[in-house]
Amino acid sequence: MSSPLPVGILVSGSGTNLQAIIDQQESGDLPIDIKIVISNVEAVLALQRAQRHGIDTRYISHKSFASRLAFDIELTRVLEKYRVELVVLAGFMRLLSSDFVAHWKHRLINVHPSILPAFPGLHAQRQAIDYGAKLSGCSVFFVDEGMDTGSSIIQAAVPVLSDDTEESLSERILREEHRILPQAIRWIAEGAIRIEGRRIYTPENNSEVN
Repeated sequence: MSSPLPVGILVSGSGTNLQAIIDQQESGDLPIDIKIVISNVEAVLALQRAQRHGIDTRYISHKSFASRLAFDIELTRVLEKYRVELVVLAGFMRLLSSDFVAHWKHRLINVHPSILPAFPGLHAQRQAIDYGAKLSGCSVFFVDEGMDTGSSIIQAAVPVLSDDTEESLSERILREEHRILPQAIRWIAEGAIRIEGRRIYTPENNSEVN
């Protein structure tokens, strides 16, 4: 049996996606070892969640660094100290430098509350409602230098109801995030994803995901 994949998780808020990952790791469904959880915001609930499960945590304020790159260099230093092989953005509300993204290429994933490429950026749920979309959802993808433009690993659809608010749609999408983010991590940990340039092949349908 191969060793669990060493994972680092970057957070900025309440950490519900982090909790979903922790729960599946502890149930034995995820062959990973969460080495470190890092937040750029002090005393957030996500750090408390990790601490309750005995996971190392670190608060690194981006405000303490002269540039985005300097902050990202420190992130990489800490992640590499813990020998992390996969970095997961779980509600991390900072844009990352191109240097950081390049360093962690195909080892850096994010989850976004829309079916990308639709509604990238902030307030994707509000964007979907304002547009009049009948369907939205969420995507897990490999991060690249663009804004939510990386290659998708897995997506889930969620209907947009006629009486939806941003909050109600967000809540239903979040439940799907809790399902597909651990699934994407599992595939990566098991070596089940094949990458050929920008083409990503997954076990879900053994075919390309754009």
